[in-house]
Amino acid sequence: MSFQRIYAIFLRQFFLLRRSPSRIMGVFYWSLLEVFIWGLISRYLHSVGGETFGFVTVLVGAVIFWNFFTRTMNGISVSFLEDVWSRNLINLFSSPLTIGEYAAGLIVTSIVHTVFSIAGMVAMAWLFFSYNIFLFGFFLIPFVFLLFLFGWTIGIFATAFILRFGPAVEILVWSAPALIMPFAAVFYPVEALPGAFRPISYLIPISYVFEGMRRAAIGGTFDVRFFIIALVLSVFYFAGAIFVFIKMYHIVLKRGLFTRFMTE
Repeated sequence: MSFQRIYAIFLRQFFLLRRSPSRIMGVFYWSLLEVFIWGLISRYLHSVGGETFGFVTVLVGAVIFWNFFTRTMNGISVSFLEDVWSRNLINLFSSPLTIGEYAAGLIVTSIVHTVFSIAGMVAMAWLFFSYNIFLFGFFLIPFVFLLFLFGWTIGIFATAFILRFGPAVEILVWSAPALIMPFAAVFYPVEALPGAFRPISYLIPISYVFEGMRRAAIGGTFDVRFFIIALVLSVFYFAGAIFVFIKMYHIVLKRGLFTRFMTE
């Protein structure tokens, strides 16, 4: 695996971002808007509900944590779509670049995108709502790691299916977070879900992250059991995503389906 080629993939995405004010705005706009709206909602709920519950801590924290997942996922899948839209995939894979190097380059890109986007959210939360996400302390590290890992997993799955079935299924990129969110227990505990839907939530690693976040915010405790379950699920799904991505790539290569990305 060549780190130079991995860096080249990242550098291409960086130059796309640097030369496009609309793309730069996209990194920050939706994230800042979300934290601003939920911050106002939290402040209102705090004013009418008294000080017995930390609405800002739980809701604004949940929004920031959720964006760790969505930004990481989009950092991979949207970066891949940039190559689809620009008809660049043929150029990339006719070079010595391997599929592993390409995936690694997208992962690096997603990390950088997410760090900048979340930094803006953290700054806004602190300036406007006096919310400091670093109050989680050590607990922040495992939470963020799991959110990154699951974001990469869904991003790679979405990319694999677009690679196999073409740009017509790119709706997966935009719909995946909306499909996952109700079962991820972002703003409410799993117990709030109807009984029939709870088993789905238990299979989603980040539901344990949000449950753990609320326990840490309210009670100051870290549930190791939640972390272990989420880690096992995340690693299993990530390995599955890598397998599917490589499998789809070889199918596309064998059947000569890369040509569809020159015309669609």
